[in-house]
Amino acid sequence: MAPELEIAAHRVLTREELRARLQSVGEAQYHHRHPFHLRMHRGELSRGQLQAWALNRYYYQSRIPIKDALVLAKSDDPAFRRVWRKRILDHDGDQSGYGGIEKWIQLAEATGLTRDQVTSCSGILPGVRYAVDAYLSLVQNGSLLVAVASSLTELFSRDLITLRMEMLRQHYPYLAHGLAYFEGRLTQAPEDAAFALDYVCTHAPTREQQESAIGALTRKCEILWAQLDAIDYAYVQPGNIPPGGFAPQV
Repeated sequence: MAPELEIAAHRVLTREELRARLQSVGEAQYHHRHPFHLRMHRGELSRGQLQAWALNRYYYQSRIPIKDALVLAKSDDPAFRRVWRKRILDHDGDQSGYGGIEKWIQLAEATGLTRDQVTSCSGILPGVRYAVDAYLSLVQNGSLLVAVASSLTELFSRDLITLRMEMLRQHYPYLAHGLAYFEGRLTQAPEDAAFALDYVCTHAPTREQQESAIGALTRKCEILWAQLDAIDYAYVQPGNIPPGGFAPQV
């Protein structure tokens, strides 16, 4: 490697440069470009395919508070924990339990699934289960910086959620009363992402740490993409549902 390139490879990025690198990961690898999402937004999915998506995505949603509890356990800073624990409340809800997980169940019910079908997780695809569990492992086994950086897919979610709500209302009107989850995330996700981005930019003072944060976000994008790969393969093309996988009846 030429001396000037070697120096560049080890130079600490400015906050603006780090933000730009993280943003570029999302633009290239976030799952907004996945064929399954593109089909969804064009109105090409059947009710059964939407059921399969909602059911399998529930496994991811149900593990988010567990992921956030793992993040909390890594920090000895009360100020950090006070901010981060809001995420668990957002998903688990308060005493009534009416949080993001409950709202996702309502979305799944709007597709025609029963609550028991969803919460039992009995029909989850092996590929989805493997990908989601890999996310938990990434957070559990990585540093606090890696765990926080892996959440930065929320930087890109608002635009996808806005488009998704519009397209679901247009193409699948029977889902209109089940969109409360997305409505909540329109404000929650940007707030969470802003805090996480500031944390990463502040707590990655070396180029090695910066690259580990970028790598964590890349890995999270891969995990989200892998979930949709499994759903698309089982329920769209070629439609190969593995033994024990949910089989749509509509």
